[in-house]
Amino acid sequence: MKVAFIGLGTMGISMSLNILKAGHDVTVHNRTRQKEEEVAKEGARRAESPKEAAEGAEIIVTIVSDTPDVEDVVLGANGVIHGAPQGSVVIDMSTISPAATRQMAEKLGKKGIKMLDAPVSGGPEGAQNGTLAIMVGGDEADFKTALPILEIMGKTVTHVGPIGAGQITKAINQIIISGTYLTVAEGLTLGMKAGLDMQKVIHAISGGAASSWVLHNRGINVVNNTYPLGFRVKLHHKDLRIALDTARELEVTLPATALVMQIENGLIARGYGDDDVSAIGRAIREQSGLE
Repeated sequence: MKVAFIGLGTMGISMSLNILKAGHDVTVHNRTRQKEEEVAKEGARRAESPKEAAEGAEIIVTIVSDTPDVEDVVLGANGVIHGAPQGSVVIDMSTISPAATRQMAEKLGKKGIKMLDAPVSGGPEGAQNGTLAIMVGGDEADFKTALPILEIMGKTVTHVGPIGAGQITKAINQIIISGTYLTVAEGLTLGMKAGLDMQKVIHAISGGAASSWVLHNRGINVVNNTYPLGFRVKLHHKDLRIALDTARELEVTLPATALVMQIENGLIARGYGDDDVSAIGRAIREQSGLE
């Protein structure tokens, strides 16, 4: 298939390379143009704009930071909407506002362009290994058209409902993992204060009901108090804002999520916004007198 891929950040480079290696014809574009070079070396074409990338494409994948970025890439003066052929499918894999997603889909639809919202979970490791969890909203026929490309990037690809449903499902994902990051930090800090061997503690509890992806993959960050980039605090903070905005619209109370967002407010204010989100552990360690 002819695929345009727009957005070559921490996740996008690996995702686009996987599509390319699967034998598809890939054109890439990124706002910071030098990031295109790694994929171009493997045979992808480079485009000057989202519009140019979308020209002639059957599938257009976008994955950028926030709602305004997606709106610019899709609807802007040099956006996808001006280059994508009728019948093509835009797959937005960013994490953004469900309401904005529905509005973009409506505008694309007037031009005969389909849209799916397909945010992901699994971090850079999942992007590299092609094992992401992908939550897809949109028309079922469009989902089936895009499925061969989605299955290259994800191990679990689920059609969860109409357009916007993918973004709400991702909000649920971020709500749940925010609490997990916080409680992993709290539990491991308690162990450190008690003077336990934390490698043994993590091994012990990983075999029971407390086991989680966060504990397995990020618990050691809290123990070492080092937070190498996986998923930035400031991006998770953005995701929680979307979740809380959606919750207000639906009149749902999210006290734990609001607490985590406040902790992240403090981390960002102190210059830790580019750390991995497990840096929530930094705040708990400091408040517990470990620093």
